[in-house]
Amino acid sequence: MSQEPSRRQENAVPDDAELVDELLRARAAHRQIPLLTSRPGGLSMERAYRLGARIEAARAQRGERPVGRKIGFTNRTIWDEFNVSAPIFGPMYDSTVRPLGGSFATAELLEPRIEPEIAFRLAAAPKPGMAPDYLMACVSGVCAGFELVQSIFPGWKFDGPDTVAAFGLHGAFLHGPIKEISAADRTDWIAALEGFETTVHRNGALADERHARNVLGGGPLVALGHLAELVARVPDAAPLKEGEIVTTGTLTRALPAGPGERWQARFAGLPLEQIEIALV
Repeated sequence: MSQEPSRRQENAVPDDAELVDELLRARAAHRQIPLLTSRPGGLSMERAYRLGARIEAARAQRGERPVGRKIGFTNRTIWDEFNVSAPIFGPMYDSTVRPLGGSFATAELLEPRIEPEIAFRLAAAPKPGMAPDYLMACVSGVCAGFELVQSIFPGWKFDGPDTVAAFGLHGAFLHGPIKEISAADRTDWIAALEGFETTVHRNGALADERHARNVLGGGPLVALGHLAELVARVPDAAPLKEGEIVTTGTLTRALPAGPGERWQARFAGLPLEQIEIALV
């Protein structure tokens, strides 16, 4: 008789508020937790985005201002490694996005990995179904940066909905100078964003090299178009807006990273400078 209440409690489906509180406490305490998809009732993608919207509201109330979106899992070559089959997105904040310079403390993150990415600053909100020239007209600036991602789930083992609810795995985005895009430059940028190559070095040794086509078959601009369609389909998503910074997903593998490492990334075929970061 005494065991029945505990069994019912173990099998109870946690409500949204409980999960949001657990996720925020785990982040604050730098603590990993069991998968949400393995809990009673599981976790659908629709619910995961609903949790994400509640987390964004809670973080905004605590003083973190949303400044953009990160798109995750646009690189199809890593889908099997992470048991996902489609891109996701999540918010980024003024507390997590900043220009490169100085060092970054990896102790702030759980099982950190580093990803070289291309990001866009929006001049206008892209709409679903836009052709490349119209998408490019929605971009006022382009930059390269490193996203530092983390997993609050041990061993980087999860399903897609887990990653959405867990802050999109976002830890920080540290970016180089934003290159302004004029109307006269757009056609050249469309071609360049389809055909460039990325090389990443750790402490001077080649860590990975990949082609832009690994990002959804067509490069970062294709990822931006996909985001516009995805945001339109998610009921709880805030609309994209002018001024947002949008990262477009890792161009290489998501590489384990730690203190004492210096990372460089180059983008052959894009008019962007090499970026570099020191981890401590």
